[in-house]
Amino acid sequence: MKGLHPKEGILLLKGRVRKNEILINEVELPPFAVHGHGFSRFPWNMLPIDFSIVGTAHSHPSGSINPSIVDLNHLYGRIMVIAAYPYDSEKRIALFNGAGKRIVYEIIDYSEN
Repeated sequence: MKGLHPKEGILLLKGRVRKNEILINEVELPPFAVHGHGFSRFPWNMLPIDFSIVGTAHSHPSGSINPSIVDLNHLYGRIMVIAAYPYDSEKRIALFNGAGKRIVYEIIDYSEN
């Protein structure tokens, strides 16, 4: 998403849900995604039926780490990830549930195993 700056980017998050845990193991560009200045979107009706989609991630080129009302009203899946400019650390990433409450997350690097 950093490569789209100053436009907003959007991705689908794929993974699995186990009790109170969501494991994201893949990201995918939604079909027919539109990336613009201050918005990003995709036609939900063009998505295949895929129960592994657990949410979306999008960037906030403005630097705001908080979801807007529009973000919350267009939540797809269980979670929303926001990556805020300047995209330089984990402190610029936040996860939210459908009610807009911040979710605690952990990044697990499986590449070393």
